[in-house]
Amino acid sequence: MDDTIVAAHSNQMRDGKGRGLKSHDYRIAALCYTCHTELDQGKNMSREERLNMWEDAHRGTIGWLFENGKIKVV
Repeated sequence: MDDTIVAAHSNQMRDGKGRGLKSHDYRIAALCYTCHTELDQGKNMSREERLNMWEDAHRGTIGWLFENGKIKVV
């Protein structure tokens, strides 16, 4: 973990990811650069572990955005 924050897009096709395409911007997780690199290119985690890591981070990111008034329900 480092002091950076980057938007890590989902790597799942169900979220719009495709060859040469990033998933939708609403399917992001706030991760540090090191974690984002490990998620995308690392070999220390299984595919399932990477998916779970991203899903947990995505839920945390969306929760933070709501809790801090960055996203509001209308």
